[in-house]
Amino acid sequence: MSLESSPAGPRRVVRDPLALRALAHPLRLKLGALVAREGTITAAEAARQLGISQALASHHLRQLAKYGFVEPAEAGDNRARPWRTTAVNHRWEPGDSADGREASDLVETFLAEAALRQLTDWQRRRDQADPRLAEQSGVSQNLVYLTPDELAAFNRAWERLIAPLVRKRPLGDAAARPADAIPVDVTLLVVPVPPTAAGN
Repeated sequence: MSLESSPAGPRRVVRDPLALRALAHPLRLKLGALVAREGTITAAEAARQLGISQALASHHLRQLAKYGFVEPAEAGDNRARPWRTTAVNHRWEPGDSADGREASDLVETFLAEAALRQLTDWQRRRDQADPRLAEQSGVSQNLVYLTPDELAAFNRAWERLIAPLVRKRPLGDAAARPADAIPVDVTLLVVPVPPTAAGN
């Protein structure tokens, strides 16, 4: 793993197939997301929120720490052992390793499925939500023809758009956001699709 700069701040580039494999576990992905969202969290708090045992939460947090996804945070007292994330911006580079590609695929699939679960939950709550939120949320889908260079330019433009918001309001830092700010899942899926039989 290495760190590279991006408009959103340090981005962890994960190339190690073992690190990808360690992350490609449903509970570890949930734990990693929870640590990032809370800012800092103990194994006991994580266990309560996820409905698992403290021992299991502690084990999986240590596995995430082994590969640099989380690290111990300063404790408020000597009894608590809180954890914090090391980066909220990741890029997976599995390389030529079949294991790395498989693990990267699992992580991407988990993130896409998590976004779908968030959408389904939102659809159930939308009628009771602030109408301003309902107007500005949902799904936008476009099929466009892009060259590889244009796709790279699109990804850079997306990063420039989202990065200032990520930097301005770090996950887990309640003091950095207005009182009426809410968490919003913004998931971008960029998927090349096969052409039709006619080549379109």
